[in-house]
Amino acid sequence: MYSLNGIGISATAENAYLALVEGGPMAPTELASTLRVTSHAISTAVGELTGLGLVESEGARLVARPPRAALDAVVGSRAKELAVLRDGIEELSRFWRDHHVEGATYIEIARTQAARSAVVRRLYDEATEQLRCLTIGFTGRSAKPNMMAPGCREALTRGVKASVVYGAHVLRDKPAREAVQSSIDLGERARVCPDVPLNMGICDDRFALVCPPASDWGRRHHIVVQRSDLLESLIGVFESFWQFAVPLPVAVETADDIGRASTEETRQLLTYLSGGLTDESIARELGVSERTVARRITRLQQMLGARTRFQLGVQASRRGWL
Repeated sequence: MYSLNGIGISATAENAYLALVEGGPMAPTELASTLRVTSHAISTAVGELTGLGLVESEGARLVARPPRAALDAVVGSRAKELAVLRDGIEELSRFWRDHHVEGATYIEIARTQAARSAVVRRLYDEATEQLRCLTIGFTGRSAKPNMMAPGCREALTRGVKASVVYGAHVLRDKPAREAVQSSIDLGERARVCPDVPLNMGICDDRFALVCPPASDWGRRHHIVVQRSDLLESLIGVFESFWQFAVPLPVAVETADDIGRASTEETRQLLTYLSGGLTDESIARELGVSERTVARRITRLQQMLGARTRFQLGVQASRRGWL
C-alpha cells in the first residue's frame, strides 16, 4: 500500500489523493461520498493537498497532479529546514558543553592506544618554545619500561626548553635514571619531588596533556586540555611543583668539601639521594659499601644542617651544588 505519512499529511488527505489518482477527477462532494467522510473533512484534506501541489481545481472538479515535481520541492524545502535545525542543535550543544565541565569543548579524551600515542607525539612535535612536565613514569599493570618519550630527543635537539619534575620513585629505576641523564645532557632542566601525583605535559602555553595514574596502564585515559582557565590552572600547578622540587645535579664543583669522592661520584650520589634510593641501592650503583654511603650522607647532612635526605637536596641546591 502506498503511504504519504512521511510528508506529514493526514490520513484523509492521503486517501483523497489516492482516490483521485485511481478514480480520476471528482467534485468535492463526490470525493466525500467515495471516502465516506464529511464535506468539512474533504475541504481540510484538499487544503493540505493543494498546499503541497498534489491537487488542483479544474472547474468544479479536483485533479491529482504527478507527485514527483511537487514532492521533490517538498524534500528540498524540508532539507533546508533540517539543515537549519542541525545548525541550531549544534549551537545549543556547544552552549550546553561550555557550561558543563564534563562536556567542555576545551577537553578531549584519548581512549585508544593509537590516540594516546598520537597525542603524546603531538606534545613534543608541536612544541616551539618550551615543555613543562610532571612525570611519575609508567604505572599499574602492563606498564612499559621507563624511557625517553618519543619525540623528546628531537624537541630538545631543536632547542625547545624542557623543564621536568620527576617523582622520586622514577629515579629508583636504573633505565629511567639513564633516560633522565640523557635528557639532561641534551639540555633538559630536571628536578625531583617526592609527591608528584600524575603525568602531565604542557606544550608552550597552548595545550596540556594529563594522564592520571591507572591500575591498568593499558586502560588509562589521556586528557587534552586546550586554552582555557583550566589550562592556566594546570600551568600554576606545574609552577608550584617546580618551585618546591629539588634540582637534579648536572655537575658538582665542590666535591672536595664533602669527602674524597670524585666529582662524578658526588654527582651520582646527589642524584640517587634526590631520587629517594636506599643506602643499599646507592652502594650497589656506586660500587662501594653501604657503610661508605651512609658515612658520606651523614657528612653531607652535618655540613648543611639537613635532617632528611630531601632537606639535604634542598640545601645543596641553595648552595649551588646542584
